[in-house]
Amino acid sequence: MNPLISAASVIAAGLAVGLASIGPGVGQGTAAGQAVEGIARQPEAEGKIRDNRKQRILKTIRNSEELREGALDQLEKARARLRKVETEADQFRVNGYSEIEREKLNLINSTYKTLEQLENYKNETIHFEQQRAINQVRQRVFQQALQGALGTLNSCLNNELHLRTISTNIGMFGTVKEITD
Repeated sequence: MNPLISAASVIAAGLAVGLASIGPGVGQGTAAGQAVEGIARQPEAEGKIRDNRKQRILKTIRNSEELREGALDQLEKARARLRKVETEADQFRVNGYSEIEREKLNLINSTYKTLEQLENYKNETIHFEQQRAINQVRQRVFQQALQGALGTLNSCLNNELHLRTISTNIGMFGTVKEITD
């Protein structure tokens, strides 16, 4: 086997498996972080949060297994294609290397495209998780602001009602005093 082709196939396999494991790793980290935040906010919901976290982790593991299997399938296809190219290379060796070079470039381009797709998937996953976390924080901040505003409004209304009651009582005592005088 040509050493250049062997090296390219090993590098492509390593990159494909490595990139396929990044997305699930980020997903697990995000899920664990959100679970800890949830337990800190609502300790009584710890059981539900842990169950939900376990389900997310299992889903992420299944997803990473599917990605790994897909990467291994692509690797096996690439190896088969490399074997085919090597056979053809032996046949065309007498006639020159132009066909081999084209196949090699096609294989390299195919590998780069696969790596780009995996990188895009990883970036989309990270962006989605970031947006989701940002939206959750916004929602929590909005809820806290509304609760604070409601508390302030209730306090103001209670003070106003208290002052009116006192004014009414003073007026009634004044009337009673006039009647008794």
